[in-house]
Amino acid sequence: MKTIYDVQQLLKRFGTFIYVGDRVADLELMEDEVRELYENKMITIEEFKDSVLLLRQKRTELVDK
Repeated sequence: MKTIYDVQQLLKRFGTFIYVGDRVADLELMEDEVRELYENKMITIEEFKDSVLLLRQKRTELVDK
């Protein structure tokens, strides 16, 4: 996974669409959803780690601005 779009596509595979209007809140909700998918063994550990790392990096970039 290289972009937030990739994470969105992962979530879309499970019928999850997230758009709140606040980009930071969107990223936090995406992380929660990815975590839940992993806990329910619906995605691999690699998908989980890549997604969470990417979401946290992007959230940090936005908060630091």
